Formats: sequence, C-alpha cells, structure tokens
Amino acid sequence: MNVTPLDLRQQKFKTALRGYDRGEVDALLAEVADDYEGALREADRVRQDVTRLESSLAEHKSEEKSLRNTLVSAQRVADEMRETAERDAERMIREAEARADLLIQKAQGRLEELQREIEGLRSRRRETETSVEAIINALKNTLDFVREQDARERDDKIRLIRPRSGESATGGVPATAQLEAARLQNG
Repeated sequence: MNVTPLDLRQQKFKTALRGYDRGEVDALLAEVADDYEGALREADRVRQDVTRLESSLAEHKSEEKSLRNTLVSAQRVADEMRETAERDAERMIREAEARADLLIQKAQGRLEELQREIEGLRSRRRETETSVEAIINALKNTLDFVREQDARERDDKIRLIRPRSGESATGGVPATAQLEAARLQNG
C-alpha cells in the first residue's frame, strides 16, 4: 500500500476509551507527513539528479567513444601519412639516384667524347707540325736550290767576264761589264 503525505494528513482514527491523545496523534501524523513529503521531494530530486547525471554520463561516454575513435583515426592517418612519406622519400631517393646515374653516364660519355676530340686534335697537331716541317724543308731546299742557281749564274758571268790568259785586266772587256761582275759577286 502506497501512503502519500495527503493520506497521512487526512487519516482519521476511531476513538476508543483509553486511546491516544488525538492532538498528539494528529501532530505526529502532520510531522510524519511533512517529513514523508520532504523525503519524496528529495527522492524526486535525487531521481532527477540521477537521470541528469546518467544523461551526462552517457554524453561523456559518447564523447569518450568519439574521442577514442578520433584518436584511433588520427593514429591511423598519422601512420598512413608516415608510410606515405617514407614511400615518397624512398621513391625520391630512387629517382635522385637514377638521375645521378644518368648524369654520371652522360658525363662519362662527354668525357670520352672530349678525350677523343683531344686525341683527334693532337693527331691533327702532329700532322700539321709534320706538314709545316715538310713545307719548311721544301722551302729550305728551294732556297738552297735558288742560291746555288744564283751562285752558278754568277760564276758563269764571272767566267765570261774574266780575262783570258794573256789579256790585260780590261783587255777588250768594257768597264761596265767588269762592274756588273763585281756587283754580282758581292751580292
């Protein structure tokens, strides 16, 4: 049986001989009803607090779950980003190494090409030196030949101009011819 504070206030008892004092019983019932009403209000307030706290707890649990999910997602994203960054770094290193190898190969090819060019230029230099030496020798031989020819011609002219045995120094040869012979001899 559920007794309310109102029931306690409205409760009437039969009178009997040698019974309790009606004023005291009514006062006690009123006090009990007030206490009971206070207890019910307190219980109501506590129930509301419990409901509110349960709701708040549910929110906190939901937020905690959301935070955990967020943390797990953030960790997963961070792991994926790290893995992606590592893959990208490895790819970049491989590409850089490949470019470096290509540059080295190109540089090696260019070096070989330059060495061939240098060797070709050295060969052309030797050929040019040989050619110049041959030209110098040919010019020297030509100069020697021309000098010999000049000397022969002088000798021939001098022989023509020289007096024959028994003739005088100018005997029969004009003076201009003698001068010409002298000029040719000197130079």
